[in-house]
Amino acid sequence: MFSLVTGYLEKNETPEEAVVREVKEELGLDGQVQEFLGCYSFIEKNQIILAHWVVATGELTTGNEITEVKLLSREELKLWQFGRLALTSVIVNQWLEKTTPNNSLQPTSALTRRRG
Repeated sequence: MFSLVTGYLEKNETPEEAVVREVKEELGLDGQVQEFLGCYSFIEKNQIILAHWVVATGELTTGNEITEVKLLSREELKLWQFGRLALTSVIVNQWLEKTTPNNSLQPTSALTRRRG
């Protein structure tokens, strides 16, 4: 099952700082927040999700929390079935609606995959 990078705020950390930290911890990438996408209720876990659009660079290295990564084109992402992760699907679809192909992150040769 595939989802988005998620995490919790640490003491004295802004949501934007948490996003950049989580991208680094989970993917080994340097992230830069582009835009706040929205606040979403995650009722099943009694949580709220603050979604951000992040552009990440560097060499992809997963830690112990992630076992597999899929790099999808924009068209593949539009068709992706998130299964029981309905909220992930909502967030991704809102990001797709909000962005255009010219300003979305596209896979490049500079982004490589390696298991940490």
